[in-house]
Amino acid sequence: MKLFCLGAFSIASLYYAQNYPVSEISESLKKNASAVIRNENTVVEINKIDEIVYRNLSAVTILNKDAISYSIPKIYYEKGDVISNVKVTVYDEKGGKLKSYSKSDFSDMAANSQGTFYSDNRVMVLSYTPTSFPYTVEFSYDQKDQNTVFIPDFTPFYSHNISLEKSSFKILNKSGINLRTKTYDSPFKYAAVDVQDNGNEKLYTYQNVAAIDEAELVPNPQKILPKVSFSLDQFSLVGKKGNITSWKDFGLWYYNNLLTPVSVSTPQIKSEIAALNLSGSTEEKVKKIFQYMQSKTRYIFVALGIGGWQPMMPDEVQKKGYGDCKGLTNYMKTLLDEAGIPSYYAIINANSSPVSFDVEFPKMGGNHVILVIPTDKGNIWLENTSQDIAFNHMSYKTTDRNVLAVKSTGIDIMETPSYTSQQSKENQILNIQINPDKTISGKGKFSYTGNQYDFNLSYISLSQKDKNEAMKSKFSSLNFENVEMNNFVNNKDLASIDFDLNFKASNYSKMMGDSFIFRAVPIYSSGFYHTDENRQLPFENRFSYEDDYEIVFQLPANYVIEEMPQNGLVTSDFGTYMITFEKKQDQLVVKRTINMKKGIYSKEKYNDYVNFRKKIMNADNSKILISKKS
Repeated sequence: MKLFCLGAFSIASLYYAQNYPVSEISESLKKNASAVIRNENTVVEINKIDEIVYRNLSAVTILNKDAISYSIPKIYYEKGDVISNVKVTVYDEKGGKLKSYSKSDFSDMAANSQGTFYSDNRVMVLSYTPTSFPYTVEFSYDQKDQNTVFIPDFTPFYSHNISLEKSSFKILNKSGINLRTKTYDSPFKYAAVDVQDNGNEKLYTYQNVAAIDEAELVPNPQKILPKVSFSLDQFSLVGKKGNITSWKDFGLWYYNNLLTPVSVSTPQIKSEIAALNLSGSTEEKVKKIFQYMQSKTRYIFVALGIGGWQPMMPDEVQKKGYGDCKGLTNYMKTLLDEAGIPSYYAIINANSSPVSFDVEFPKMGGNHVILVIPTDKGNIWLENTSQDIAFNHMSYKTTDRNVLAVKSTGIDIMETPSYTSQQSKENQILNIQINPDKTISGKGKFSYTGNQYDFNLSYISLSQKDKNEAMKSKFSSLNFENVEMNNFVNNKDLASIDFDLNFKASNYSKMMGDSFIFRAVPIYSSGFYHTDENRQLPFENRFSYEDDYEIVFQLPANYVIEEMPQNGLVTSDFGTYMITFEKKQDQLVVKRTINMKKGIYSKEKYNDYVNFRKKIMNADNSKILISKKS
């Protein structure tokens, strides 16, 4: 009996050891993690120019509901791909098997967020609803693909609050085609990749990479983690073969295979341009064409033709009035061609944290397309997917990075604009009546440019009621009794948004006998800033900006200013803050300016930054005392 029990115990131990008991996860990997990648194993076999096979295995432990979506098995594929050996097994906390699934249990649908079917991209999805946490999903499948241009980067993970025990990526190059690789070390030494290079067989491994917490101002994980990139010198995309030994070679292929076949005008498009009666400078002509295009089109996801990388035909966009970034950009380019104005289709990485292409490592990439028009006065940049965005204005997701501008001579790598703090500005002018019942009545004028223009575009589509509610939320530093946004203007020529605000707020001042005390700045962006002696990550201010406030306080009748703060100036590596106070008869004028710099800063400077922000908040909250006249 003892031997039997011992044998049963040993078998059970072996069983659970193979099936990911949560108890085996180290505490360091659980910290800040909602999911832990227990084991990830990818084998890539490059057989020939138009055949690549991926053998994928992953086991992910989901610790809480925040990571449920991370565990859902998905297989993205296109027409011509072969999916096989699909297997999913779900384990409980101790490693006990709960359920298993096969390919027949997956749903198959179009791979786009709108749920429409303007796409050759497909996704197989297994819906699984957990009954308790934690649990582990082991998922494996093989995928044979004819497209060899998209070998994925190897990085530990792409999201916050995910940690990793072990991940390996083996690449077997049997094609005879040169495979270029490049390893990018973590700039902050957060993790490192182990490399074993045996010629045509390469093995890359990560182990024990802690989660990146979505903490205050933490940069995008891809700016913190290492990665390895791959690219074949010769490739295939849906039967279109090409070279990518240089950006010039790749650009020529892109221009001739993806753009030239759809760079076709029609009599209807010619008549559209003729009807605009263009005159004036190049900039004036481009603006008129762009704003015409905006008025008659809308964005919709389309991923048809040559792996979803070829734009729709311009006449199709012209007739249907919709397209995705590729189709709308190509249509705009065709309109400009008809007007005799050269422009370039430009591929970009659209992301709130700027990511650029590696000039020295040509490969297929990017997730968005814009248009660039060279002129004697500089480049004009057009974001063609928005009906509301201003002419020659790049959003915060596309500024301050490079693009691949596709020309007949190859790819030219160009830089998008970068807005200075003075260009990315908020102007706020407030006239405030201080009332004896501790309320204030206010009228405000607000204006936004640059990146701050982008953040206010969303109000355009809101109803009046929703605009008012949005103001309550945005300016929550005031306890509004009522608030109304008026005279909202989106100036598409100057890239500015302006509006007025009428409001009443309660409990703004406090009584002290016959006197009142109130803070210097009514409307400001509050924040929760706490020092962190154990900060493990750098921090990033993604945008430069400037806020200029002028606040005129009207005192109640028979009241005078008894005490007011001194003028203040706070300077730091991160920016500058200034506040001034001036008495004018029965008014007090407060002027406040904050100028912030963008940049990624080391973790050692985080507490300095927190102290800088706290000084600003303290100055904003500095108190003014008014009293009845004697």
